[in-house]
Amino acid sequence: MQPTILHRLSEIIETRKRADDTSSSYVAKLLHGGHDKILKKIAEESAETLMASKDGDAQHVVRETADLWFHCLILLSYHGLTPEDVLKELERREGVSGIAEKASRNVGEKG
Repeated sequence: MQPTILHRLSEIIETRKRADDTSSSYVAKLLHGGHDKILKKIAEESAETLMASKDGDAQHVVRETADLWFHCLILLSYHGLTPEDVLKELERREGVSGIAEKASRNVGEKG
């Protein structure tokens, strides 16, 4: 199977994650900055995506969503996860009503 852009980006992020010098890599700097720094960036990108949608500019929505997805890939890497983990979860949910899927989750699980 040929790697998708998500997989290729994930591989690059993993390479940068191992970098000792964070001065030349935004990804390395963000990962070495820790969990809170990554979460802050995801919140910022989420807000920018919402505002782009509110403005109704389709290309702006695409660009901001790309930023959000990229930063979500960094978050996955931080947790030792890959795009494949998310894709498998989406595949598991395929064909299942959103209402039924949410009801099937453990009571203590959020989201």
